[in-house]
Amino acid sequence: MADPTESGNGNPAAGQAGPPVQVRIAAQYIKDLSFENPNVRRLLEGPGEKPALRVEVNVNAGKVKDQLFESAIDFKAQAASQAGVIYDLEITYAGLFEIQNLPEQALEPFLLINCPMLLFPFLRRLVADLTREGGFPPLLLDPIDFAGLFVQKKQAGAQPQVQVN
Repeated sequence: MADPTESGNGNPAAGQAGPPVQVRIAAQYIKDLSFENPNVRRLLEGPGEKPALRVEVNVNAGKVKDQLFESAIDFKAQAASQAGVIYDLEITYAGLFEIQNLPEQALEPFLLINCPMLLFPFLRRLVADLTREGGFPPLLLDPIDFAGLFVQKKQAGAQPQVQVN
């Protein structure tokens, strides 16, 4: 019986896709973490005015070894008021992803959009827990548009953020 995925010359039939893309999360981890609570004594005097919150998000990725890649979300949040910095949180949350059968041209967007989307719920929980344990209301992050962030960086002419060494 003939294989329906092959043409008569032993090659895959035209229009047939190659092997399916396989992705496995090998690990997730906190790569770097800093939480500073510099003015806690002054804050105990009273709640004061509502603090200003500044948030920065960046993503990067790199090849660890053949078919193993690290994707990381760099997150920074700083709350400040007239009393000074209330808290300063910096965290890099990363994951190791085994990726097979993904076309080369799809690798960068996959590592900078899809992988961070898988990591984000865990980062969100960590940020909420860290701010709460620091003595503040939990910082509940809204979903991040990683595709929009990727496009924005590309349009700004940023260099590729995937290091393939």
